[in-house]
Amino acid sequence: MTLLAYIPSPHTGTIDVGPLKIHMYGLMLLLAIAGCVALTGYRWVRWGGDWDLVFRVAVWGVAAGIVGARLYHDITSWSEVPDKWWGPFAVWQGGLGVWGGILFGVLAGAWVVRRSGQSVRLFMDAVAPGLLLAQGIGRWGNWFNQELFGKPTKLPWGLKISPEHRPEGYFDHETFHPTFLYEFIYDTIGVAILLWIDSRFRIRRPALFALYVSYYCVGRFFEELLRIDPAHHFFGLRLNAWVSLVVLALSTAFFVWWQFIRRPSGDERPRASRIVPTGPAMAVPKGRVRSGH
Repeated sequence: MTLLAYIPSPHTGTIDVGPLKIHMYGLMLLLAIAGCVALTGYRWVRWGGDWDLVFRVAVWGVAAGIVGARLYHDITSWSEVPDKWWGPFAVWQGGLGVWGGILFGVLAGAWVVRRSGQSVRLFMDAVAPGLLLAQGIGRWGNWFNQELFGKPTKLPWGLKISPEHRPEGYFDHETFHPTFLYEFIYDTIGVAILLWIDSRFRIRRPALFALYVSYYCVGRFFEELLRIDPAHHFFGLRLNAWVSLVVLALSTAFFVWWQFIRRPSGDERPRASRIVPTGPAMAVPKGRVRSGH
């Protein structure tokens, strides 16, 4: 059957520039980091911070994020780790888990911010939209590698996958759900939503970061329902679907408690903030809101 419409996949995940071979997956990760740094830096400087701290957080956060992402992959996908002594460290042979990357990256970034004497809570909200943007851009690396796509589909935006990249049991199918594109669109919309909320309402920092986590978890859960790459299953759901549900419950509960229930104690105005975004307090009584940061 001839398909009338579909999204083509690149024939290769690398391009040659003279003697150099550029891996597009790595290039997409670099672009994702650059996008996150640019958006975070703009927000942080606008709030009275400086670019130097953003760059230092990026260096340590990315390094720790890679370690955490690989560790998460080793723990949750142990059957895919090369059976060599160097297997657990072989980021070039295997995957990276976004959950581990976010956790370790945030912890490292918080350590850098705290040592600088600035507000960790404020910086978490400054970086939240940038992290979501980075996750969306990074997914284009999966397109170049023809990996992590969804179930077969005949929709006109189905992603055509080469036979050698189709998993066992799907060799007779040509097009699949482009989960990389779904997540890119979802994450991009999420960035706009987070920026709008931050400009429209007064947020008790780091409630915006909690919203970012909750938003991402919702999309990731439904994405996991589509994906057909190898994964461990529990009670009919992929492991990362369960992780999404658990993290969604925790982050949403934290947001509701922190933004609407908890009574702030002491002066919570961050030292780094000179420009305080204005706006309604998201239905919080006026007496319950301080400077919004």
